Amino acid sequence: MNARSPFESTRTLWVLSIGFLIVWMAMLGARTLVPTDEGRYAEMAREMLASGDWITLRLNGIKYFEKPPLQNWMNALTFAVFGLGNWQARLWTGLCGLIGIASIVFTGTRIFSRRTGIMAGLVLGSSFYWAGMGHVNSLDMGLSGMMTISMCGLLLGQRNDASEHEQRNFMLLCWAGMALATLSKGLIGFVLPGAVLVIYTLLMRDWKLWTRLHFWKGLALFLIITAPWFILIALRNPEHPHFFFIHEHFDRFTSGVHKRGGAWYYFFPFLLLGIVPWLGLLLQGLWAGVSEKSQGFQPLKLLLIWSVFFFFFFSISGSKLPGYILPIFPALALLIAVAIENSTVRHIRLAAILFAAIGLTGLLGLPSLMTKLVQNKPAIEVPLYQQYLPWLLAASGLTLAGGLAAWRVAASRQAGKDWAVVLLATSGFLAGQITFLGHDPWGKYIAGTAYIPAIQAELKNPDTPVYAVGRYEQALPFYLRHQLILVEFPDEMEFGLQQQPELWIPKREDFVTRWLKHQQNGEAAVAILRTDIYHDFQNQHLPMRVIGEDPKRVIIALPAVTQ
Repeated sequence: MNARSPFESTRTLWVLSIGFLIVWMAMLGARTLVPTDEGRYAEMAREMLASGDWITLRLNGIKYFEKPPLQNWMNALTFAVFGLGNWQARLWTGLCGLIGIASIVFTGTRIFSRRTGIMAGLVLGSSFYWAGMGHVNSLDMGLSGMMTISMCGLLLGQRNDASEHEQRNFMLLCWAGMALATLSKGLIGFVLPGAVLVIYTLLMRDWKLWTRLHFWKGLALFLIITAPWFILIALRNPEHPHFFFIHEHFDRFTSGVHKRGGAWYYFFPFLLLGIVPWLGLLLQGLWAGVSEKSQGFQPLKLLLIWSVFFFFFFSISGSKLPGYILPIFPALALLIAVAIENSTVRHIRLAAILFAAIGLTGLLGLPSLMTKLVQNKPAIEVPLYQQYLPWLLAASGLTLAGGLAAWRVAASRQAGKDWAVVLLATSGFLAGQITFLGHDPWGKYIAGTAYIPAIQAELKNPDTPVYAVGRYEQALPFYLRHQLILVEFPDEMEFGLQQQPELWIPKREDFVTRWLKHQQNGEAAVAILRTDIYHDFQNQHLPMRVIGEDPKRVIIALPAVTQ
């Protein structure tokens, strides 16, 4: 390190950026796709590419109308260009994470200062939740990346020094971001940003803002992007509009129809963990929004409202999943970056000590916690806990070291505060990636990938049926390149099976009849069973040969198969 601020050194910024991108991109393919989301969206894109139908979404060959198509489109395009694989399945979400980071760097630079923009990028790129979800094939990062475009477009278009040309272009970017967010995950793509705008104008009494939205041009652009798919899928599938707009939006928000409820404080742990290593500056960032008193448009107020409203909206929803609050992190990153710029060395050192304390807590507490966790666990899971512990300890050690180094550097040189920010960002990002990488043995166990060779050995004929009895495997179909025939358990495909009942077997006894028929005809067949169902079949003396077994599943094939 030298005495000059790292933000003034082009070489330092290039080294940080290139190193960050190498790790970010390498981690996209470093882990197995983990059910449910990762396997589901990889398989849907694989089926889309294989079928050539880019309008009607399907999972396991069954109509699947829960979400819009953007992520499936992008994944299918990635598969078409680069082939099937783990990093290909995560490429779109990885790019969306980078788009979010680049957007706030650009926005922070244009609205506040170059230093603030750089720090906002460091904060967001190293935040545990953003960096982690950027490597998960789920819709939440796709939605968040597009919503960040919308948020940044609004901030840039409404800033006080924006020219008429810039105002129009950035507002059109905002509308395009909302359209892509809508194609990512539905109506929240424009409803939530619209609600933030309404709340902002009511609180700030900035009624003229509505005259600067380029409403009709923006609405036209929004419809040009979104309407074609919604029209086409409705024409081909008349049942889609009611299920998508009513069941998947109104019913999901107002009830526990998906059994994904949670207490009002459900998201607080995810927020606190997700913002690490910047937890010690979170309140300061929020206060930066509260205390803003600039004339005209107030960007920090809008960022505060964005963060608080999104968090509140999902907290009162009848459906809660951890990734729902991901869109607030870019706004928090900008708020925290402004707070850092205005903070003293003392504030940075307090944040560093808190980060170090998290690492020390991990080092001291994880071994005993792991000992308690493995008690009464299935024998197959005990090594998985034991294998994960060294990775968690390594991440904790890096967290402790990074926090202490940032604490020391912050007051030891002229540009110490800036170097402390870099150290917190670097150690936080790497510690998070180590945590995720160490989870891969668990991911393989959850996905059942150890049994792929045994199953593939039975699939000498591509038409060999693979049944899923009492459970559905979300990742195996993608890795096997083979759809499953559902038995007794429709899982999330219940609505699609109501439209296409011929694609599954509702009753277990009908499966038994079909299984015995395969045996009589000398045909190969494979079934993935829930464990209690396997024991029931044992009692019935059903002919079967176990080719894979763990506490989650039993995989059987017919004995003495003659091809």
